[in-house]
Amino acid sequence: MKDNQYWKDRDEMKELLIQYNNFKTGKQFSFIEEESFQRLIDYFDENDKLSSALEAVNFAIEQFPYSSSLYIRKADILIATQNYYEGLSLLEKAEVLDSNDINLYILKTDAYLALDFQEKAATLLEQAIAAFDGEDKIELLFELADVYDDYEDFEKVFNCLQLILEQDPTNEEALYKICFWADYTGKNEESIKIHEKIIDEHPYSHLAWFNLGTAFQGLKLYEKSIDAYLYAIAIDEKFDYAYRNLGDAYLRLRKYRDAIEALQKVLELSMPEDVIYEAIGYCYEKLKNPAQARFNYRKAVHLNSTESRLYYKIAGTYMQEGYWESAVKNLENAMSIDRLQPDYHFAIAQCYIQLGNIKNAVVCFTHFIKARPKNTKGWKELIRCLYDAEFYDEALEQIYNAQKSTENKPLFFYYKCAVLFALGKSKEALLQLQQGLEDAPGLIRQFIELDPSLLQHSSVADMISNYKNLKRKKK
Repeated sequence: MKDNQYWKDRDEMKELLIQYNNFKTGKQFSFIEEESFQRLIDYFDENDKLSSALEAVNFAIEQFPYSSSLYIRKADILIATQNYYEGLSLLEKAEVLDSNDINLYILKTDAYLALDFQEKAATLLEQAIAAFDGEDKIELLFELADVYDDYEDFEKVFNCLQLILEQDPTNEEALYKICFWADYTGKNEESIKIHEKIIDEHPYSHLAWFNLGTAFQGLKLYEKSIDAYLYAIAIDEKFDYAYRNLGDAYLRLRKYRDAIEALQKVLELSMPEDVIYEAIGYCYEKLKNPAQARFNYRKAVHLNSTESRLYYKIAGTYMQEGYWESAVKNLENAMSIDRLQPDYHFAIAQCYIQLGNIKNAVVCFTHFIKARPKNTKGWKELIRCLYDAEFYDEALEQIYNAQKSTENKPLFFYYKCAVLFALGKSKEALLQLQQGLEDAPGLIRQFIELDPSLLQHSSVADMISNYKNLKRKKK
């Protein structure tokens, strides 16, 4: 049936084009009705023959000088060809003939926006909206929302969408859009009220339940958001966005098994995405299952091989299991994509330590420190690395650098004490220990972790013991 209609329409257009050509050349007298002119104009427009469309509309206006729809059609072509002022002038003529055509206001809006007259466009639509109702009013409200979006008055965008939903609570376009703008403008509480009202009247609106869930989630009310998403899924069991957000809500509540179940449902219902596999991998990491985490991170890499972060996460799973060489390979992949990321240098340095490659570990810790000189973590690991390798002079030099960069963090008094003992400078070492105990006694555990054998020095054990006794007496 559709094929028959296509051939019928095609034959009719052929006949109409012949008739139009005769009309233009005057070969044969032929009267063309206004509706036929409209079909010709549409035909030329659809085939990107705007000059022919303009010619046809001019002929049509000569035949039907009081047709507002033809003036509007010509204005549409002029605006499409960037003749904005001429188009606006024609729309003024059309409005005199018929001010009730919604296309008048939509085309004027397009022209004003193209001329960067956003306020004029907004004023025009605000006035027009009051004169229309039903579908026309809703269409103009959508136009007004786009105008407000264009000049970044985002709260008014939200307000327009709210007005649309008051007119038509199940309007899918408005429901989709208001979900985004509620989150973007932080109007989550208003969104909750809007959607609770819609649900009261339309309890089977899966989009209203979904939007309610996102509003609760925006306020970090994750339990309530989960309930709303579950209602949305009960209404539409193939609603993949609801499963996606449900997974995120479970993840926020550290309900990792539930999150995995929801996210796997997303993969069943939609095209696979690297971010979904990455999120599942993260959940498995939290469940202390590095092998499954790695499996999902690898799935993510297959979909997005240029994302360095994914290789870094795969390396992390190998590090948890002590597979240092495999971790290094993946970190090298990450660094081949983003060599400036400090965390990659830090992680690969940790691997090199485990592999006994102290020289490369020191180089990588140094790269991390250059990027984040005030970060205690980098200095701490570099000094530990040098100390464990018995490079005491170098360790002492880096302690001085660390103290300068971190504004004398107390930890480095303890580390300096350990290095000075290793260098046989016990008196200086004890002074550093005393300073550390006075400034940050809670860090004594890190001092002992650096080298438990330091407690075999009676002077060290006595100083720590005396400090603890003194502290008890003060209490």
